[in-house]
Amino acid sequence: MPAPKNFALIGAAGFVAPRHLKAIRAVNGNLLAAVDPHDSVGVLDHYFPEARFFTEIERFDRFLEKMRRRGDQERVHYLSVCSPNYLHDAHVRLGLRLNADVICEKPLVISPWNLDALADLERETGRRIHTVMQLRLHPELIAAKRALEASPPGRRVDVCLTYVTPRGPWYQTSWKGAPEKSGGLAMNIGVHFFDALLWLFGRLEKSVVHVASATKMSGMLELDRAHVRWLLSIEGTGRAVRSLRYDQREIDFSTGFEDLHSRVYEQIVAGKGFGVADAKPSIDLVHLIRHANAEAPASADLHPFLAR
Repeated sequence: MPAPKNFALIGAAGFVAPRHLKAIRAVNGNLLAAVDPHDSVGVLDHYFPEARFFTEIERFDRFLEKMRRRGDQERVHYLSVCSPNYLHDAHVRLGLRLNADVICEKPLVISPWNLDALADLERETGRRIHTVMQLRLHPELIAAKRALEASPPGRRVDVCLTYVTPRGPWYQTSWKGAPEKSGGLAMNIGVHFFDALLWLFGRLEKSVVHVASATKMSGMLELDRAHVRWLLSIEGTGRAVRSLRYDQREIDFSTGFEDLHSRVYEQIVAGKGFGVADAKPSIDLVHLIRHANAEAPASADLHPFLAR
């Protein structure tokens, strides 16, 4: 049986960190150290009570460098990046320079051109960058992809993506509400779903944005095998709506997420996983959406929620 792999984690106080901690434990990993400028990290006691914790990235880096010099059994093999979006590429570079593979939360980068720099550094160091694209491992989406691939060539479907997930005033006050740090709503909330759409229905032919505000975005996509109406929103205080509809079929994203990060980690430690090239199409698309001017929609392109 192979020896457990050593992990370190950046962003231990964040929303998504517990999913990564659970996944590290699921693959029999050992968390050596974690870092976050905020010290509300009691969650570490539940998963890795012996892990070293730092509030300064410099001291974290120094500790991991010391472990690197002790040899393969002591060094960090994987660095998990759960920091704010705008810091991802810098923290990925830190991991590669420590001779570690990197597991980075979405989005891998905000600006597409930074992907090329990461790919270059990946080649220079001989280490791998993995990005979390957990929807590609969602059982219902896997079944949907198989069914679509078995359908007649040239067939196009009408798709409606709705992701309404209300957020309070804190959202706009945090880094998530600053487009230069989060990439805006389409990146922070939507990049997983745009990746899933491209993965299911093929490459982009056309994108039009109909609504573009800090709290709601909507538009239309023409893909190889689909006409897509999409809406993302953090407005309101009612119940969340998280669905993908096509062919009288609905996939509800409110459930089925619980163990997807663990499945992502299982693939990575098995030598698989999703990398820089996999991330590029959705990051390119979100960049296009972010910088598009809103246009009045044709009736056939209007998301049903906007027609109410």
